[in-house]
Parts: sequence; structure tokens; C-alpha cells
Amino acid sequence: MQQAHKAILKVRHFAVRTPALRTLRSISTTSANREKHDNVASNSSRSASTTSSSQQQAVAAAAKAEPFLSGSSSVYVEDMYESWLQDPSTVHKSWDVYFRNVNSGALPGEAYQRPPSLGGSAVVPTGTSSSLATQGGLSVENVDKHLSVQALIRGYQVRGHYMSYLDPLNISRVSLEKMNEDLLHDNIFGGKMPFSEQDMEQEFILPHTTMIGGQEKSLKLKEIIHRLEETYCDKIGVEYMFINNREQCDWIREKFETPRIMELSEWEQRLTWERLLRATRFEEFLAKKWTSEKRFGLEGCEMLIPALKTLIDSASSAGVDSVVMGMPHRGRLNVLANVIRKDLDQIFCQFDSKLEPNDEGSGDVKYHLGMSHQRINHVSNRMVTLSLCANPSHLEAVDPVVQGKTKAEQFYQGDTKGEKVMSILMHGDAAFAGQGVVYETFHLSDLPAYTTHGTIHVVVNNQIGFTTDPRHSRSSPYCTDVAMVVKAPIFHVNADDPEAVIYVCKIAAEWRMRYRKDVVIDLVCYRRFGHNEMDEPMFTQPLMYQRIKKHANVFKLYTEKLKARGLVDDATVETKLDEYEKICETAIEKAKTETMLQFRHWLDSPWKGFFKDPYGKVDLKVADTGLPEEELKHIGEVMSQASDMNIHPGLKRTLKARGEMVANRTVDWALAEALAFGSLLKDGTHVRLSGQDVERGTFSHRHHVLHDQKVDKKTYVPLNHVSDNQAQYIVCNSSLSEYGVLGFELGYSMTNPNSLVLWEAQFGDFMNTAQCIIDQFISCGQAKWMRMSGLVLLLPHGYEGMGPEHSSARPERFLQMQNDDPDSFPVFGATDDFEVRQLQDANWIIMNISTPANYFHALKRQVALPFRKPLIIFSPKSLLRHPEARSSFDEMLSGEKFLRIIPESGPASENPEETRRLIFCTGKVYYDIKKERDERGLTNDVAITRIEQIAPFPFDLVEKELEKYPNARIDWTQEEHKNMGFYDYCKPRIRTTSKWSRRVHYTGRQPESAPASGSKASHIIQQKKLLNDAFRKL
Repeated sequence: MQQAHKAILKVRHFAVRTPALRTLRSISTTSANREKHDNVASNSSRSASTTSSSQQQAVAAAAKAEPFLSGSSSVYVEDMYESWLQDPSTVHKSWDVYFRNVNSGALPGEAYQRPPSLGGSAVVPTGTSSSLATQGGLSVENVDKHLSVQALIRGYQVRGHYMSYLDPLNISRVSLEKMNEDLLHDNIFGGKMPFSEQDMEQEFILPHTTMIGGQEKSLKLKEIIHRLEETYCDKIGVEYMFINNREQCDWIREKFETPRIMELSEWEQRLTWERLLRATRFEEFLAKKWTSEKRFGLEGCEMLIPALKTLIDSASSAGVDSVVMGMPHRGRLNVLANVIRKDLDQIFCQFDSKLEPNDEGSGDVKYHLGMSHQRINHVSNRMVTLSLCANPSHLEAVDPVVQGKTKAEQFYQGDTKGEKVMSILMHGDAAFAGQGVVYETFHLSDLPAYTTHGTIHVVVNNQIGFTTDPRHSRSSPYCTDVAMVVKAPIFHVNADDPEAVIYVCKIAAEWRMRYRKDVVIDLVCYRRFGHNEMDEPMFTQPLMYQRIKKHANVFKLYTEKLKARGLVDDATVETKLDEYEKICETAIEKAKTETMLQFRHWLDSPWKGFFKDPYGKVDLKVADTGLPEEELKHIGEVMSQASDMNIHPGLKRTLKARGEMVANRTVDWALAEALAFGSLLKDGTHVRLSGQDVERGTFSHRHHVLHDQKVDKKTYVPLNHVSDNQAQYIVCNSSLSEYGVLGFELGYSMTNPNSLVLWEAQFGDFMNTAQCIIDQFISCGQAKWMRMSGLVLLLPHGYEGMGPEHSSARPERFLQMQNDDPDSFPVFGATDDFEVRQLQDANWIIMNISTPANYFHALKRQVALPFRKPLIIFSPKSLLRHPEARSSFDEMLSGEKFLRIIPESGPASENPEETRRLIFCTGKVYYDIKKERDERGLTNDVAITRIEQIAPFPFDLVEKELEKYPNARIDWTQEEHKNMGFYDYCKPRIRTTSKWSRRVHYTGRQPESAPASGSKASHIIQQKKLLNDAFRKL
């Protein structure tokens, strides 16, 4: 009889191809069923060969006993059955269920299970032992109810967060009891609730997609709804169902749905309360002592402090040794005091308007400052280093900087999985939704060369941006929706529920350590005062602030809750408050003894062992940047080989040409760069080059990563094979981002001074989308925060007819921010090295180099200096292959160095008093001017001096040139427009050098608004005019 059934099974011709039932099928098979399914298929396959024709006939006869097979072809049944015997996955699920029921021993007429109605949205239970069978058979009504329960559970999991009590002020959500029933059903269930009052007492089997039952396999409907609302619609809103990873979703379900899992121990409750006390009392103390000072306090979100400390506790317990943090100004002083543990007297000093800084530079307001501190974590009993990066008022600008610093720390510690170093980023709600750099930073999170293996994001959601309501500051339901692009789970939590906040933080830290992925905590709170303490918020949000005035702070609310539980009493509260008050009073008395502000105490990236003393003293000596010829030759040969790679024929020619240059003791731009990198790597200096298309180079000149033409993903990086014990070279193409990636590389460069970190723009013109990082961090980071960086910016620049967006790296902008005085010739001590002292005083170094050898020395000098300064290089395009832009090994040997200017070396220099014109220029235009001069036969009349280091300006060397050519007319020639480029910076400094006795004439393009012409013909006309003007009246 069973054999007959096996044939009957082949006939089911039944419409389960609709989208709704396909959804049911996709989530129906549990792992146990799949295992059974596989065993059945295996056994069936072995028995297939023994099936006789008589058995096939028996099957056909038995088919008549199945009503649903009436009118079906027995041939069709047999074909279906044979397919199932070979591979169960080749038949529809409905057949598979039927075949398995027959194999389990079901009699004819009983193995078939009626499908659910097309309106169902979950799987049909298929086992004959299911409780549905015990509830009066598989009626359509019972199936529909079970499917509806599954849909209900999924509705809460997907949309329950919309119904949760997140707003402490209870403005943004009406209570469930008062909410329209249809609206509730639309949000949770997606339609009308298909249950009656009687159904509430019915018990339903729980699907494997929920953990609300704990050890229970079934629950009454009313209990299912109660537990779902308790999990998803209380003080925590969990967004995670957009994550396309089943195991991760199940893990989150387990952490939130398991009954009673979110309860804290009494010790955790007391610890949270004590931390909340300090956070609250700190703000109250500042408000009492400095009533009219801006401090951007944390009132309304005091739970941020216990939250951060919980994150650090959990991470430290899991093995993290260092946490790098970034945040905006709101709450920064509280974080410094109670999380980083900055000395309170040092914080209080910042409020004294009479104290002058003891350090050079501008300093910064107290709520922008950073700090690094190593201390014991008393929960994990392990040492942990906490760093809070300094940040300007550009709220989210610090995000990529933190990520870069974190990545660097991971690299230097050999932490390839993010087990030892972790980042935490704090955000404001309006900035998190509104600032594009947030999106750029998220998109670095999983890129191999940029990932920090998961960041914990904490949004201090004040529900307002300065004076702007959320409905006017974002288009998405939540300020955190941007995080969904990287599938980061988002935990919304009411900041007035300390225990919910602490639990969410524990889970967030656990998620990060388990999955090494980003996670977001949306700390929904309020801002008790205005944008700052002097601001009046009632002008724009009168109703909100009327409610805030009546609303008790979270410390008072939680104190009352713990009193009711018997965990604290009035005496304990008063004692703890008095203890912290005394700590603050003692600190303020100590602060009064300070006579100077010490910004060095606020370093977020201290370099231990780099300076001679805590005040940054150094020996003003520069190490030799030249190399022995043997080393130049060795590195050059390494760069001319491809190991066993099957490389592109064009690359074979490139490598052959490199080898020929090495043999001829000459270098071009790309080889000079490789020689500099290789020598640094050989000496143990880590080199990292990042940017768009840098592996090959925008102009196909670099080729630092060779790709095999036959084996996918097989690559070879020659510079990682210079010597056995060399440092690692990282060259990585970045995402199509300037703001985020440049910020990342800045953070990377801050961590270790004994490294060379470079960022190259695809074209220098594109650096303007990273202007915030340049303006707020790179140009003035040392002045504001005592923070040095040796970051190198390579900005391709040059007028070659490529249009307004591919010609200018805007040198005038960088030069405008240079800190030297155009009207003052620098004066140093008699024993000082003028060049090094100038560099020490500069905020950064700006170059427009014209020879490969000078580029080589510039890169080497960046590491050889006894201090670190950002270096801006306006790198060439056409010079990469210009036949005259070549250098000899002789210019790169030991004893040679970077040339700040390259003076005339031709006939004019031999008879300088007869020279009629001295042209100062910089960069590529030199080759154009020289060619024109030589063609006109003016080599005796015109001297051309190249200024290679534009800033700090080489006053001493320019002075010698002016003295050498006393009768020559002085010209500044450039290819940029007159209101751009280098003219406005260099002219007054040349005048100062000549003691204002000699006029500086201009040759170049006339003022314009656009950097360059979009017409090739116009470019040629302008270039020809420039060259004619350079030699007019000669």
C-alpha cells in the first residue's frame, strides 16, 4: 500500500505559485525538517532502482483513493515521483510534503494536506503530529489563524519600534490605550486584526522565528501579544529586520525576546545610579559656579555618561585595550570629567577668563578639546586607554578622523580583527541625519583598507537641531535611518529609562565584539536649555519647553524608583551627593592656584618618546635624505620586476623602461617616488598611500599593485619585497570620497610620527569637497589643539587644457592660511638653521616641485624632520612623462638634500650683472618658459629661478637671488589667473626681501571667476599670450 502511495504523490496540481504562498514556503522548513527531508531523499534514491512495473501499477491503482488526484494523469504522477526520488528539491514543496507524509506511513486519503487560502502569509505546518491535527483537523480557519499569528509576530518585529515609548516628554507618541485601533493594526499587523475575543484564550504554536516563549513551545494569543508589546513597544525600539543575515537577526531576537532577559542585577542598578549621580551633579556644579558661561551641558541626556561607561566596561571585559572616541560639543566636558577622567581642576581652569595660555598657538574653546588617558577599568579590572579626539564646531567632521586613528592603532598593535582597539562615535540627531560625512564614514566601515571592525554609534537625540524641529530637518522617520545602508542594527531607547539604556549598551557592545560590525544606539532624550545655556528656546519651541520645565530629570526619577525597591534611601542619596560636591569644591580650589592654561594637557594623540620633554622640545637637526647608489639601484630593480605575475603587455614595457632608467642612473617622477617609499620601508618606516585610483595612479604612472591577467585577484606589490625586515607598505584605492577619506588619513597620521601617510586626490580640483578637514584640522590643528601631523597631500595641478575642474588645486586657498608674515623677514639666532626654524614655526609646508629628485627628497625630509608638519604638494600631470623632467642618481645620493629653490644654472647665471630679467616661477610652467626663452635665444638675458618650497617662503634664498641679479627686472610668472595661484602670496614676500626697493611685475592669465577655460582653443591662445608676455620688451 505504501508503494502505491509513493506513486500517487506525483499528481498534486495545486496553485501554490502565488507570491503569498511562496513566502510561506520559504520560511516553513526548520533545520530538523530539512534533516529528515535529506534522509528521506537518500533512502528514496537507493530504493528507486528496485521499483518494479507492478509496483508502478499498484501506485496508479492506489491513486484512485486520493480524491484530489481525480482526473490527473498517472504518467504525470509517476514522472513527478521519479523526480522526487532522485532529488526532492526538483518538485514543488506541496509534493514534497505529500511524499514525506506517505513515507511516514499515512494511509491513502490521509496523506494529502489542504493548502491554506491565498491570503495566508506564513508557512503551513506539515507534520502529522502538529497540534493543528489535534484541534479538529486541518481546517482552513485554523490554518489561517496560525498563519495570522506568525504574521502578527513578524509585524511586531518589523514595525513594533514605531509604537514604542521612546520620547521622555511623551510628545511624539500617543499612548497605546488612546491610539485608534485601526492605526495600531496598520502599524503592527499591516491590516485588520483577524482575531476575536475568544481567540485570545486559544493557544498557538510559536514559530521558530521568535524567542518570546523561552522554553515554552506554545502560548495563548493574549500572552503572545503581551510579550511582543513588552519587547518591541515599551522603552526600547529595535530596528533590525532589514538585516539580510538570518543568524544575526536570530541573535538579536534572542537578546530582546527571551523572557526577563533585560533585567539588571541590583549591583548594576546601584552602579548605574552612582554614575548618573556624578553626571547630573557635574552639570549642576558648573551651572552654579559659572552661570553665564557657555558649556553646552548634558542636561536632559545625563544617561549618556552611564551609557558610555557601560560600553567601555563591556568592551574591556571582552579584551579591548583602547577606545577612541569622537563627539560634538554637547556634553563634552561631562565626558572628559566622568568617562575619560580628566582632572577636574584642569577643566575648571578653562572657565577662568584671566588665565593666559602657556603654549604657542590659538588654543580652542573648552568644549572642543580632546584628551587621552590610560586608567584601570574597575569592572573588568583591566587597563584601558581612552582617547577623545578634539573636534571643531563642524559637528560630524571628527567621524572619519576617529576611524583613521582607530585603524592606525589597530595596525600598529597587529590587531587585524578589532579585538584590542575600538571606536565610539557620538552624534547629535540633526547632524547625524543632515551631515553627508556621516554617510561617507559609514561607507568606509567594511572596506578592507579602512574598516575598523565595527563602530558603536551613540546618537544623543535631543529631538531638535538648534531651533529646527525634526520635521524640518530630515525626510526619514528616524535620524538614524542612514545607518541602514550598512545593515547596522539600530536600538532606539528612552533615555529616561536607565535600565533600558544600560541593557541596550551591553547588547551593542556585545554585537560589535561578536560580529565586528557597526551598531547604532538612538538615545532619545531632550535638551533642558537652549542650544547653549544663554539661548532662549521658548522663542521657537514654546510647548516643548513648557513640558520640559515641568519634567523631572532622570536622576530624580531613577532615585525614586530605587528607593521604592529598597536599593537606596535618603541618607545614601545625601551622602553620595555631598561626596561628589566635596570633590568638585576641592578641584576648584586647586584650579585657583593655576597661573597659566596648559593646552598640552589636552593632547588626544600623545607621541611618547618622540620629543625630548613634555613641552615638545626637539633637536633642530634634519637627517640625511640621500641614499647610497647601491640602495637606489636595488630599489629601482625591485620596482622593475613582476615576480611570477602574468602582467599586461603595456606594463611589461613600463617595467622594462624602469629597468633601463635604473641602468642609466636616471629617474622619472614615479620611480623617484618609489625610491623614496622603498628606502623608508627598508629603514622600518611604515608608508600608507590612499586615495582614488592611487594603486595605478590617475595618470597610469605609478603601478604599485600589479594584477595577474590570468588569475583573478592575484596581485603583487613590489614595495613589500624590498628587504626581509622592512615595514609594511599599504597602498589602497579609496571610495569616491574626499571629505571622509582625507579625514580618515589625517586620523591615521596622528597616531605614530614614525610613518609616512599620504592622500592623493584624483585631481587637485576635487580637494575642495574635503575643505572642512583642510580648514578645521590640517591647517590649524597644531595651533588649536597642540596636535602635530605629518600627513602629505598630493594634489595634481597644472593648466593643460582640461577645463575648469581638472586644472587647479586652488593653491591660493592653502597659501591664504599660511601663518608667516608677508611684511617681515624672519630673524633667528645666529646658530639656528634658517630652513629648519622656519619649518618649525610654520603651520604647514606647501610645495610645487619641478624635478623627480626634489620630490624624492621632499618625501624623505618629511620623516627626517625632528617634528611633524602637514605637507601640501601640488603634484604634476604632464611632467610625469616630460622628457626633461628627469633626474640623475647624482641628485639623490648621500649628502644631497631638498632644494627650496632651484636657481638659474645657464649662461645668465655666469654674467648676472648683465642679466636683464629675473623670472621667478614655480612648477610645470618653468619648462614652458625655458623652452620659449631658449627658442628666442634669450639665455644670456633672462634668468629663471624656480621656487620649489612656496611656504614657508624661502626669504634667505630669494634674497641671494635678488642680490645676484642687481640690474634685472623682477617678474613673477604663473599659468594660473592673477587672482589665483601663487602671485598674491609671493609678490609681497619678494618685495619684503628686497626691502621694498624693487617692483615685482606679473605675467600670467588675467583675473577670472573660473579656474580655467573650458575651451581647448582658448587655453592655447591664453598660453601663447602668457609666453609672449613673459618676454615682452626684450
